Amino acid sequence: MNKAYFYLEMRTHELHVPYTNHKRRVRVLLPKNYQEDREQSYPVLYFHDGQNILYSKESFSGHSWKLIPAIKRNPDINKMIVVTIDNDGPNRMNEYAAWKYQEFGIPGMQFGGKGIEYGEFVMEVVKPFIDKEYRTKSDKAHTAMIGSSLGGNITQFMGLAYQDQIGCLGVFSSANWLHQEAFNRYMERKKLDSDQRVYIYVGTEEADDTDKTLMAGNIKQAYIDSSLSYYRQLIAGGVNLDNIVLKIASGAPHNEEAWAAQLPDCLRFLSEKW
Repeated sequence: MNKAYFYLEMRTHELHVPYTNHKRRVRVLLPKNYQEDREQSYPVLYFHDGQNILYSKESFSGHSWKLIPAIKRNPDINKMIVVTIDNDGPNRMNEYAAWKYQEFGIPGMQFGGKGIEYGEFVMEVVKPFIDKEYRTKSDKAHTAMIGSSLGGNITQFMGLAYQDQIGCLGVFSSANWLHQEAFNRYMERKKLDSDQRVYIYVGTEEADDTDKTLMAGNIKQAYIDSSLSYYRQLIAGGVNLDNIVLKIASGAPHNEEAWAAQLPDCLRFLSEKW
């Protein structure tokens, strides 16, 4: 048997979400030999859209991020604890946007504004629980977060709001164009952490059916422009160039299959200094 394939233990928790008063599924994937290596602590990677990360049968698109195969097939990647936080289904678009978004010309089309509360849930409920329950390296440098599409939006926001606690960000196909001006104003007011590591990914064929109901213009260009804007803002804010990767993938669409293809490179980059 290929030595790269090994057993990974997964545990499931149901954590209380204060602003909905409901439970939320949070799953934890433990590194190889976690039970045996009792003296070892591990960095932690937090994933949004937990339903799309582990298993294709659960995924919105029918294709997952292939996280488990990525870890198994790339044993050179640093060991880490991975935490996947489920989205809230119909309320996903509200939770993953820190600002309200309203497209003029589409009556009644408004969402967003719950991102601050969701961020508090992750950082004040989920992270303390994980740090208490597991052997984590809980400091900023060893705490990473990855999200895609609107999950990329909330990753960008939380990466600014919690710079003192999140040292590594993976921002995939962010739909930040939905509230670009509000994000820009927020970012301008922040003093950026020059040591934060940020992996930015965007494809040239982004946009899904939902996007087309939200914007009448060139959505593909909007994704690219928004990612480039974020890249420039990080540099202008003093983030070390060595700590930023910008990947633009020719012909890549807006789905988990495209993101899965980039995941090993992202994990290598984020964990480079662990």
